[in-house]
Amino acid sequence: MLIDAHAHLDQYPDVMLASVLAEIVAHRIVTVSTSMDLASFERGEAIAAQNQLVLATFGIHPWNASAYEHRLPDLAPVLARSPMFGEIGLDHRYVEDASEYPAQQRVFEYFLDAARDQKKIVNLHTSGAEAEVLGGLARYEIRRAIVHWYDGPLGLIPVLVDQGAYFTVGVEVLFSPRIEAVAREIPVDRLLAETDNPDGLEWLTGALGMPCRLREVIGKLADVRCTTSDAMARTVDVNFSRLIQDDVRLVAWRNGCK
Repeated sequence: MLIDAHAHLDQYPDVMLASVLAEIVAHRIVTVSTSMDLASFERGEAIAAQNQLVLATFGIHPWNASAYEHRLPDLAPVLARSPMFGEIGLDHRYVEDASEYPAQQRVFEYFLDAARDQKKIVNLHTSGAEAEVLGGLARYEIRRAIVHWYDGPLGLIPVLVDQGAYFTVGVEVLFSPRIEAVAREIPVDRLLAETDNPDGLEWLTGALGMPCRLREVIGKLADVRCTTSDAMARTVDVNFSRLIQDDVRLVAWRNGCK
C-alpha cells in the first residue's frame, strides 16, 4: 500500500478521472485529496464517494484567502464534515503583494482554531512563510500537521518536528538536489510522500502528473535514505498510520482501504 499524502484529484479533467482512479486502485495508492476552495472540496467529495482509497479534505489555499476572509462563519458546516483540513497556510513567496497577507493570516487562523477545537490534522502550505506558519501552530497548540512540499530553511525542520509536524516530499525530489537535502534532513519517522497531482509535475516539467509517479518518488526517497523502495513505502505507511492513530474517523477510513 502506498500513501500519497497531498494531491488535488479535483483538478483532473472529467475525461481523465476514470483512468486516474483506475491507476489509484491498480497501484493501491491511499490518496489524501486536498482542496483550494469550497468548489474544489465539493468535487473532491464526489470523487472520494467513487473510491474508498481517496480522502477528500477541505481547505482554503492562501492564494484564495481574499475571496473567503469575509465569509468564514459560513464555512463552519463544511469544516465539520471534513475529516482533515487542507490545503491551508500562508504564502509569502509566490504571493508578492504584501497587502494580501492579512487575509491569508485571518483564513489560516480560522482553520487553526477549528483544527484545535475539532482535533483535526492540518495539511499545510508554507512557501516563504515557514516561521509564520510555525508560530500559528504553536499559538493554536496544533500538534498534528502535514507540511506539504517543504522547501524552507533546514534549521526550521527540527523545530517543526518538535511541534508535531510530518513532512511530505514530492516529485521535485526527482530533479532537485535542494529537495534531496530536505529529504535527508527530515527525521525518517516524520517522512511522508506526495505527488501534488496533477499540477506538481506539470509545474516542473510540463507533463501532467499521474498517481503512479508516486512510485518514482518513493524510489528516489529510498536512494536518498539508503534503503529499498519496499522499505521506504513501509516507512511512509507506518508514519501516516501513526499520524492518524488518535483519530477514529481517519483510522476507520484507513482500515477500509485494505
